[in-house]
Amino acid sequence: MRRSPSRAVAVNNDIYFALGEHWYADKDSPVALLRAESKLRNPWIAARLDEAFADRPCRVLDVGCGAGFLSNDIALRGRDVTGLDIATDALAVAHAHDTSGRVRYLEGDALALPFEDDSFEAVCAMDLLEHVESPGRAIAEASRVLTPGGLFFFHTFDRNFWSWLVIIKGVELFVRNAPEHMHVLHLFLKPREVRAACAEHGFQKPVLVGIRPKLTLPFWRMLVTGRVAGDFTFTFTRSTRLGYTGVARKRG
Repeated sequence: MRRSPSRAVAVNNDIYFALGEHWYADKDSPVALLRAESKLRNPWIAARLDEAFADRPCRVLDVGCGAGFLSNDIALRGRDVTGLDIATDALAVAHAHDTSGRVRYLEGDALALPFEDDSFEAVCAMDLLEHVESPGRAIAEASRVLTPGGLFFFHTFDRNFWSWLVIIKGVELFVRNAPEHMHVLHLFLKPREVRAACAEHGFQKPVLVGIRPKLTLPFWRMLVTGRVAGDFTFTFTRSTRLGYTGVARKRG
């Protein structure tokens, strides 16, 4: 998978190691945007799982699970979920918020998953691919641990001027307590790059859907106050120019 040659600035992944309850409590940091995004994406992922597996057992691996926004939601819907992350602090918060009591949380590396081949029917990598220097390797690992016919879900950002302006500069300027280099442009992925990596590692062509903030009152209020209120929402869009969510089926 090709990358932009400019790699002078490293992404700041350290911010995810000591957030504690800020994961669930903050309204004045970008973490609140992650929570708002998950409210849109989680039902979409759950619906795709229901379409593919109905009431059949479905083991789900959530790679880079953070504080469990997806893992805990999917477990409440009856799926067998494993959440994996390198940040032990985030895993502790995720476990504390697992009201189902069913999620297995483990420390581990997305580029070297500690599971045998064909261990899961679904693998999720939400807001992960743009945080690693080798996204193709992460996709390869997802494919390895998936059963034939399994589903790979992901969310990432397109690499272009508009994503830099909105996702990087916009968040820095208009959301309070935005850490420096939370995202860096050279790690964003063009849809064609993700499609090529999926094809290389045994997936059918992924289905992509764009995501953007709803331009309603909570959005405009955020621009003035720097706070992301609980009623801030995202919506799906046909354009993948900013962020996009996708699903790809592993070839049988």
